[in-house]
Amino acid sequence: MTDSKNQILQSNQISFENVRNCLLDAEKAASGITLPLFRSKIAIDNKIKTGFDPVTKADRDAENAIREVIADYFPDHSITGEELADKKTQSLFNWIIDPVDGTRAFISGLPVWGTLIGLTYQDRAIAGLMGQPFTGEIYLGIEDQSELLHQGVKTPLRVSNKTTLDQAIMFTTTPELFSMSGHRAAYDAVEAKVRLARYGCDCYAYTLLAAGHVDLVIEPLMNTYDIAPLVPIIEGAGGVVSTWDVTRPENGGNIIAAATPELRDAALKEMRKHMR
Repeated sequence: MTDSKNQILQSNQISFENVRNCLLDAEKAASGITLPLFRSKIAIDNKIKTGFDPVTKADRDAENAIREVIADYFPDHSITGEELADKKTQSLFNWIIDPVDGTRAFISGLPVWGTLIGLTYQDRAIAGLMGQPFTGEIYLGIEDQSELLHQGVKTPLRVSNKTTLDQAIMFTTTPELFSMSGHRAAYDAVEAKVRLARYGCDCYAYTLLAAGHVDLVIEPLMNTYDIAPLVPIIEGAGGVVSTWDVTRPENGGNIIAAATPELRDAALKEMRKHMR
């Protein structure tokens, strides 16, 4: 744990122990809602008039449950969530929630969705969690370390040491997002260089990167709740995550995460050859 983070928490009379307990209790509350609804005949609503952006009872009820736990632990903190209105306070701490990241996977019966919960201080992510209740996995990034909690076992996470594209396994949710953002040629150029490209894992791809199974994740058009909770998990495992402009990723946008700075830079160099 860096001195600066320690000082932040001490000066605000909170501890990483309480933050950790809050994250785990909030994930438990959410999984108690999402897991029984997974692979069930759940109603699906569309949030947009053109296209398809699904939302379900699992999304809404899980976010409410998470917010209740956070309010019990830290009633003065702000909260930003995907499904409900922001809770704005005077606090410099803000909790970021995506109750079901990967709703399309959720309604398709694929266990690659997850519950994302993170804590930022002055827009800098300092703790984050991804929970996948069907597999029973919890990925936690806190105190500059990352770990996997599974079946009562705690396993430290560490990224791979891959530095070149020809060595890398890369994930993205779907190349179609790059077509929508006008960057399909840039993505295709990187895909042509990597060892293996796979699609469709949403937040799960980033935790696989932290665990050393995946080396590179590139996504356009991300929101803060899609990425901020994952930042401490990736960085705590030794990886790097930023925007394509190599700025902090917490507020979303076009995002790249990699096992090493060299691999990130190689991917960005290739992408920039094809940027409009």
